[in-house]
Amino acid sequence: MVHQQEPGAAPDDPSGASGAPAGAPSEGRDGRRSLVGRHTGFVAALREAGLPVSVAEGLDAVRAMQMIDLVDRDALRAAYAATVVKRPAHRATFDTLFDLWFPAALGDGAAYTGGSADGAAARSRDPAARRVPPPLDPEVQARRRELFDLLLSGDDPGLRQFARAAVAEYGRTPGQESWFSSGVLRAMSPETLMAGLLEAVLTGRERGGMAERVARRDFRARIARFQDLVATEVRRRIAEDTGVERTARMAVRPPLERLDFNRAARADLAALRREVHPLARRLATRLQQRQRAGNRGRLDFRRTVRASLASGGVPLSTHHRPRRPHKPELVILCDASDSVSAFAHFTLLLTFALREQFSKVRAFAFIDATDEITRFFAPGVDVVDAMTRMASEADLVWITGRSNYGHAIKVFEDRYADAVTSRTSLLVLGDARSNYGELSLPVLRRLADRARHAYWLNPEPRSQWDTGDSAASRYGEIVPMYECRNLTQLAEFIEELA
Repeated sequence: MVHQQEPGAAPDDPSGASGAPAGAPSEGRDGRRSLVGRHTGFVAALREAGLPVSVAEGLDAVRAMQMIDLVDRDALRAAYAATVVKRPAHRATFDTLFDLWFPAALGDGAAYTGGSADGAAARSRDPAARRVPPPLDPEVQARRRELFDLLLSGDDPGLRQFARAAVAEYGRTPGQESWFSSGVLRAMSPETLMAGLLEAVLTGRERGGMAERVARRDFRARIARFQDLVATEVRRRIAEDTGVERTARMAVRPPLERLDFNRAARADLAALRREVHPLARRLATRLQQRQRAGNRGRLDFRRTVRASLASGGVPLSTHHRPRRPHKPELVILCDASDSVSAFAHFTLLLTFALREQFSKVRAFAFIDATDEITRFFAPGVDVVDAMTRMASEADLVWITGRSNYGHAIKVFEDRYADAVTSRTSLLVLGDARSNYGELSLPVLRRLADRARHAYWLNPEPRSQWDTGDSAASRYGEIVPMYECRNLTQLAEFIEELA
């Protein structure tokens, strides 16, 4: 590999005139990294972000780079993506890191054809030049008209250059310490251009029909693209100031399968639900396999006696009737306190998915009292709506409204003892923190002994078990306890059941 042609800067990009790529992360603040060093850092950043990139796949990427023009940044992105990205869900993380390690420009980059990026940068450094509010600033209105034309035409390269210039002009914090997206988006207000864009393309057409819906969808996508370009440019500027490794750690969220349930936002619930369904099928299959392996059917006396005739009437082997196949029953006991509220969202997702795999599913939630919440799981109900109804209608509070595992377990046995039978798999979900209250260990042991299987999924890291008011080990002696903070650990728990 030669360093004269490195990826990231187009041949006519002035930022690449020094022979180093436009995307060269700094050694310190101003230095350059070789292509080998950049590749090594990029692959390490992918692994740190949770993408499974093996040594062999990293070498495959190097071989792919020998087959492309390294000046072509899009070809470089495609070569890396083809060799190191395994799942579509990982692509967003990959693109974010690629844009940090192989950015399209350095500094202000190339000037935008509709205005001077250098002039924008000069204005951004002069606080006196920006005292006029954006709605009254003629230069801001001129920039908005340029943005309107770009959104109307769908000129993506022009939109990229415009975003770069807009960040240079409006992306500084008031004290000039760092970069941010909100100043750019507040000045440009791209959403407020929607009415004009629709008017421009729907002149003479009937409003409210298919044409308007299609146009609205396209313009929303273009506005979202502009917002993404602004965010990418802001991250690039921050990386130049503070270092690409630090910026990568702050900017990149873990992939969905490694996203901590306690940090999942509402926007993540739909994606989690799609991932939970196949895991629920595997969990039901594993429990059925353990059931078949652990118990044979009833003794077939006639076949056993008939077989013993060959050995002089001595029953050297026994024969059993085949067991009647049936789906196992499931009881879920879920901690719904504030400390694990996000994990409770995941619990509902899992319950929704498991309901389809078991002949009978009953779900119970508790804080310091216990109530059955199966009634909230009607088909087609939104998970968030179910959580809202549960919070307002379920009888989960006894006195304090703080976690009290001991009293909650007692209430469960007193009211719902019939829910756990010899055909039931009992699944407890919670952090085992009882605020130093009673634990009701004998009651839990009776429930576990009565159930066919019993398991406990704990959303806390194992290193925090038995700290403070945690009774994880004491409960774990009765019900096998597994750390389960993300989809990867849930999959590992299911595999251990085999």
